[in-house]
Amino acid sequence: MKLDRTDIRILQALQKDAHIKAADLAEALNLSLSPFYRRVRLLEESGIVNQYVTLLDQEKAGFPVNAYVQVAVDKKSASQLAGFERAIGNFDEVMECYLMTGAFDYMLRVVAADIAGIERFVMERLVKIDGVKDISTSIALRKVQYKTALPVQVREY
Repeated sequence: MKLDRTDIRILQALQKDAHIKAADLAEALNLSLSPFYRRVRLLEESGIVNQYVTLLDQEKAGFPVNAYVQVAVDKKSASQLAGFERAIGNFDEVMECYLMTGAFDYMLRVVAADIAGIERFVMERLVKIDGVKDISTSIALRKVQYKTALPVQVREY
């Protein structure tokens, strides 16, 4: 789907506040409600907008600690990787998981209430996953920047 300036403005506004009233956003874009809703529906159907969420304040919700955990698995077979990915999908404290290039196979972002929570996750859950060979954990000292909005913009070539 090729995005025009109006689509971009809709996406920027929704990323900033998905709770914004449709009538207010349509008015700000100089659109009537019918064309506005059509555009939003097309953005949803195309998969560009795939869900609406409420973002919680991580610290106020009781999870102030972020750990970045690198994991190497023993055998790089498709079944070994799939097994690791299935296991990780069962852990609520794993906020992100990426298959990586380099010395480690996966990078995880794990949240916890305290450092002991990270230790429990690593020692009681992560090391018990079949095939885990090596783990390196780094604790974030403080959040410097955090974004949820993608830098959508019209690309002119």
